[in-house]
Amino acid sequence: MSIRAPLRAVAIRTPRAAYLCPLPSLRACYSTNTSSEHPAHKPPPQVETFDKTARPGLYYQRPKRERDLPPLQNKWPAILALGAAGVGAWALFMVFVTNQEKLSSSVMQQIMNTLRENAELRAVLGEAIRPEPVWWMNGDPWISGAVHMPGGNIDLSFRLKGHKGSGTLYFTSIRREKGQPFQILRFKVISDDGTEVNINPTEPS
Repeated sequence: MSIRAPLRAVAIRTPRAAYLCPLPSLRACYSTNTSSEHPAHKPPPQVETFDKTARPGLYYQRPKRERDLPPLQNKWPAILALGAAGVGAWALFMVFVTNQEKLSSSVMQQIMNTLRENAELRAVLGEAIRPEPVWWMNGDPWISGAVHMPGGNIDLSFRLKGHKGSGTLYFTSIRREKGQPFQILRFKVISDDGTEVNINPTEPS
């Protein structure tokens, strides 16, 4: 009768230093322990030469136009027309402003006061003597001439209207030297029937 002792599994402990590589030879250890081999070098590619032209790509036909494009219009006539209209509007504005300045001047007010007080002129034109308005000045009278007080020159003419008739006034006054009063050269009204009325000269201030 044999007595067999039971077998025991004995774990064999390998020292840690046996499978660890020292730090300086880590690269050598990695290259030694790796089991993969470097792949074989690929052969160089074959050189292919072309002795013919390349195959042309796909060609798409341009769609046909149903109608021709409109011709380009010249913009210069429109630009010139707008420029002329702008210049004309500016000129009309300046004419209107200048006429308003003459109409509201002190010389014009003194002339109208002298005309309304003249009995001979009232007998010809009637009462309510006033400047005759015109439609193209938006109902204001048109005063021709210039009022240049610093230059010593006043020359005006405009239409008058009363309840009996109408006429045209002419007034001219100059200052010969600076500092001297104005001298009236012409101050008269010619009615539409030809009657001429000389107004008593009153020097405008």
